[in-house]
Amino acid sequence: MVPGPADRTELLVLEDTVRALREALLAAETSQSTPIAATHPSHHRSARNLVHYLELRQHDFRSLQLELAALGLSSLGRSEANVLATIEAVLAVLVQLNGQTPQAPTAAIGLGEGDDILINNAGRILGPLPTGRSTRIMVTLPTEAADDPNLVTEFVAKGMDVARVNCAHDDADVWSRMIANIRTSGRSAGRPRIAMDLAGPKLRTGPLKPGPRVVKISPTRDKLGRVTAPARVWLTVNEDAAPEFPVVTGVTTLPVDDELWLQRRHVGERIEVSDSRGAQRHWQIVEVTSQGCSASCEKTTYLTAGLKLTGRKGDAVGIGELPAIEQAHRVDRGDRVILTRSLDPPQPTPTGSTHRIGCTLPEAFDHVRIGEHVWLDDGKIGATIERVTDDEIEMVVVDVRPGGANLRSGKGINLPDTDLQLDALTARDLEDLKFVAAHADVVNLSFVRSARDVERLQSELERLGASDIGIVLKIENVAAFENLPELLLTAMRSEKVGVMIARGDLAVEVGFERLAEVQEEIMWACEAAHVPVIWATQVLDTLARTGQPSRAEVTDAAMADRAECVMLNKGPYITNAIGALDSILTRMQHHQDKKRSLLRQLHAWDRSNTDHSA
Repeated sequence: MVPGPADRTELLVLEDTVRALREALLAAETSQSTPIAATHPSHHRSARNLVHYLELRQHDFRSLQLELAALGLSSLGRSEANVLATIEAVLAVLVQLNGQTPQAPTAAIGLGEGDDILINNAGRILGPLPTGRSTRIMVTLPTEAADDPNLVTEFVAKGMDVARVNCAHDDADVWSRMIANIRTSGRSAGRPRIAMDLAGPKLRTGPLKPGPRVVKISPTRDKLGRVTAPARVWLTVNEDAAPEFPVVTGVTTLPVDDELWLQRRHVGERIEVSDSRGAQRHWQIVEVTSQGCSASCEKTTYLTAGLKLTGRKGDAVGIGELPAIEQAHRVDRGDRVILTRSLDPPQPTPTGSTHRIGCTLPEAFDHVRIGEHVWLDDGKIGATIERVTDDEIEMVVVDVRPGGANLRSGKGINLPDTDLQLDALTARDLEDLKFVAAHADVVNLSFVRSARDVERLQSELERLGASDIGIVLKIENVAAFENLPELLLTAMRSEKVGVMIARGDLAVEVGFERLAEVQEEIMWACEAAHVPVIWATQVLDTLARTGQPSRAEVTDAAMADRAECVMLNKGPYITNAIGALDSILTRMQHHQDKKRSLLRQLHAWDRSNTDHSA
């Protein structure tokens, strides 16, 4: 069908629009020639494509997309991996529709070629793909993995492709034992890779004065207050010795100061206790071992150091030192919180008071301004700064759940509005980097903010003779998101590059309502740069902690299939979470690829097929 005059005019306008867009992309490439040329040779073409994509997204082409789609042409909505080639393909069709001969395309990344480059780049830094799954699984190793090689082996068997060691916890001795267990866990063909997180300059609340050193022991009761299971107490002089009996309802370890007293106990013996309130309690010895003995208790007992446990014939022993109860400020809307440069522990205060607590990062006092927002404890408490001095930041609480929330020691502080001019690499990170460079395949750079942070890491790795180690940028604050193009181009000077969307801190920084939008934009930019993405934080978190997933997190895990890797955190049921994630990702790879829905044959509604599983 030959276009009419009106149609031809519209086609000519479309052709001019797309041609102008192509010229804008090429002009952007020219203007960014220096940072493009500075990238690793394997990333030159990807850097050009990233620049093309960034220029593309400087324009609003929603009406153009509708017009192109009406003609059955590409709407440019899936052009991230090969921007210029997509534009030139559309332009060639429009030129032909207008009766002209299209020009030869430039040497751009071809249609489909960008996907292959991304797959290869992901393999370099994250290791080979597992059998039957197109998205890798990264697992944060718990401390127990240092002394339990079977645990690491089980993680690998369940589907772990990358083992993550967080340098914010434990020490080099523990990390060494973890890595040794990874090496003997059936590691083959580069799987699992070892990734280590540098701790970075995370802001946290300072210490609070501890509460009384008291232990409360309570039996399990039903809703009518009847005891359904007695409390169990493990009496020992060696607190590191685990109870040598099955734990059903939980156990409280209680130190005593006389090993011979333990050796004189007998099963069935009654122990008398006058607790810290003066209440008389009677326990019964139910198990005696070489490390201590266990007793059952059917009434609530409060215990402090020095109280006596008395066995038969007045044989008594004193209770040893007990841990102090962790205390907290109780903070509600309208309360004032003062962050102090001093880390001397203040006394916790109740709702309605002014709450004082230290801030572990002294530099914060130099950069915050009145009117800026502060979020405490992963966003549970939001406040606005009203006063700043050299030693104090005073703020009023404007966002907290009804009834208030506890503010404890060691909780995160986020300053999303503040231009914190901090180096991502702390003195501790530089020391830890020596270990990371010698043992890891990948280093995860925490709290990166600027290209300068990336350059410094690259320089340190070069100095340590570890330039071949993979670099993953953790995007977890507003500055990193806003500077993402420069961060990517700088990181691409290294051969092995990745990005982690650290959605916990990022959600607090950008606002929970913006998180979905921001994580999509990060994924699009990374796809344009052919840089693999790790989808992280709270994936199947409820399952890992409780053994039962929530519906929302299952859907979240399914959407994570669009990334090249998904990270799981620690929890008592982490093995279950690895298996569940493996199953979810295996299923979803048949339905989704980045933004593209894959239209595979569905059997669910095929009435001639008795197998309606999918």
